[in-house]
Amino acid sequence: SQSVVDAAAKKPHLKVMCGFSRRFDASYRAAYDRMDQGAIGRASIIRSQTCDKLDPSGFFVAYAEFSGGIFVDCNIHDIDLALWYFGQDSIVKSVVAMGITAVQPELRRHKDVDNGVGIVEFWGGKIAYFYSSRMMAAGQHDMTEIIGTDGKLAVNANPQGTLLEMHEPQGVRREIPGDYYGRFEHAFVTEANEFTAACLDNTKLPFKLAGAVKAVQIGCALQESLNSGQKIHFDETGRRIEAPKL
Repeated sequence: SQSVVDAAAKKPHLKVMCGFSRRFDASYRAAYDRMDQGAIGRASIIRSQTCDKLDPSGFFVAYAEFSGGIFVDCNIHDIDLALWYFGQDSIVKSVVAMGITAVQPELRRHKDVDNGVGIVEFWGGKIAYFYSSRMMAAGQHDMTEIIGTDGKLAVNANPQGTLLEMHEPQGVRREIPGDYYGRFEHAFVTEANEFTAACLDNTKLPFKLAGAVKAVQIGCALQESLNSGQKIHFDETGRRIEAPKL
């Protein structure tokens, strides 16, 4: 990620953007606007998840060999959301993570899990809680809550693929998207259009490229904590430090 930023700096006339799809989703943008207008007071807690539908084919086991781990693979989008809502200059104070292999024990040979929970503490009194899963039965469920001092915003807390609600003898239900693309199809289109406009019409890119590096760094730290069982600490400049001694 850093190599892309370095290469872009040498050619400032070129447009380069990281494709964090949720930044182009209408609901996430509306939530950001509400938060930015002060609707929920000071944003203090973010709870966000990326939960994939169970794929029994073994794809994720093979992919884990080079994916970077579940926090880099799945939660990278949630981490980016935290940096977006809390501010791109937010500095990490500590990270800690844990996980289990509930349905795919083969992931252990790649030091990965199929369900992970990570907590990132930021300097300034803010916390982000991330959950990732590869065993959802009903379909794709990616959701986010931004909790502030005066309220809360929730995106996709009750997922639905369409507005169809089925009232049948078995009960009341609705279908949800089966995969990530099904949930964020329109966001991908918006992303492509805005990047194209930036290239052809010289419009401003929606966010800084350097933020993607920070998101990956946080994801890697969470993966390290998962495998080491240790909490990782950082000082107020973002430099890694040893755990405080009593």
